[in-house]
Amino acid sequence: METKKGKWRLTVSEGFCASHCLRGYEGPCENLHGHNFGVEAVVEGERLDPKVEYLVDFKVLRGRLREILAGLDHRHLNDLPAFSLENPSSENLARFVYRQLEAALAGQPVRLVCVSVSEKDSSKATYMEE
Repeated sequence: METKKGKWRLTVSEGFCASHCLRGYEGPCENLHGHNFGVEAVVEGERLDPKVEYLVDFKVLRGRLREILAGLDHRHLNDLPAFSLENPSSENLARFVYRQLEAALAGQPVRLVCVSVSEKDSSKATYMEE
């Protein structure tokens, strides 16, 4: 009988407030407007810390995410270098946060699975890399 290999997934959620304009949208979202963005990050790993028996401290994970979002909070996203050529859509924001968070988690015993960004509760964009 084959032994199953288990893993854990942790999810943290944070948010930030910002304005943006979607260039080329040809509708009301091309105008300056703002959102209370929601951000969700999911990590996974196979081994728990032997002393505390957790994958990684939620405080560490949430802290790294907050540091990244602090650079977006209360900003006009189109003015940031990362969005000078591409639209600060939820999709592009999710990719931006994913790549920043992946670098910030280097050395931690987890792998970043995905980052989701929502402009409202009813819709969100999720980015992941294979």
